[in-house]
Amino acid sequence: QVQLVESGGGLVQAGGSLRLSCAASGSIFSITTMGWYRQAPGKQRELVARIWRDGTTNYADSVKGRFIISRDNAKNTVYLQMNSLKPEATAVYYCYAYDTHWGTRWGQGTQVTVSS
Repeated sequence: QVQLVESGGGLVQAGGSLRLSCAASGSIFSITTMGWYRQAPGKQRELVARIWRDGTTNYADSVKGRFIISRDNAKNTVYLQMNSLKPEATAVYYCYAYDTHWGTRWGQGTQVTVSS
């Protein structure tokens, strides 16, 4: 069984920063990609950022230059440093991991609220 546990969400004022963490545990074989999606009320889930095992990253245009994704392969953990937060970043943030053996797994989600 595989679990992804997220932490770091919360309430922050516009312009502030938050750091999300997501640790995968259990029967891990080879996680290739880890990343973050978010879903705001009434909207579809959208990709925020993802990172491959070799460190290659990919960001949504709306967060480029403000968010930084990183990972610790030894700890099977992915991080999302969110800077210069805007109210439109308010959403539930979900981490995911793709393993070559069991495919994609999701975390339970963590709420991020940015007040104006």
